[in-house]
Amino acid sequence: MDRPGNITTLLRQLRQGDSSAEERLLGLVYEDLRRLAQSCMRGERGGHTLQPTALLHETWMRLIRDSEIDWQNRAHFFALAARAMRRILVEYARRRGSAKRGGIRARVELTDGLVVSEDQIERILVVEEALDELQGLDARQARIVEMRFFGGLTEDEVAAVLGLTTRAVKRDWQMARAWLGTRLGADGASGPPDV
Repeated sequence: MDRPGNITTLLRQLRQGDSSAEERLLGLVYEDLRRLAQSCMRGERGGHTLQPTALLHETWMRLIRDSEIDWQNRAHFFALAARAMRRILVEYARRRGSAKRGGIRARVELTDGLVVSEDQIERILVVEEALDELQGLDARQARIVEMRFFGGLTEDEVAAVLGLTTRAVKRDWQMARAWLGTRLGADGASGPPDV
């Protein structure tokens, strides 16, 4: 059985209550989760209070403890990991930035991976608000942004998760970036973000 098949099998075993599947699953997905967390934390300076390893471990604990998840396959697992990382980063930003918020919007550069640093806490919150608004307009585009921006997944990986063609993901990603660029630029003092 190939590696993705092993992951799918272990997810099913985990769902069925096989506690030994958890350790084997972690062994298979750890490096991918580490890369995902590093992508989220790319460009961090030393001394940052949130580290990729902490993000990875918090994500793992949330996913494994959630008995309501009906694991489908490897792609589903990584889509949920991206969503969990988004939530963790937003919670972190809200805790760290609650005193700094003050209603001022910041210029946001929408790239393929989120960089989180103390001076970019506002960025996470601004993108989160805009993403919630996009969710109401086009849920699929919002999921694509979530997986690309917060999860660092490639267009091919997003296509696999959502059961779409890569071309459809590229089109929606481009449309979502344009909408977010307009939305974030309209709220920011410095014009549209570089997208």
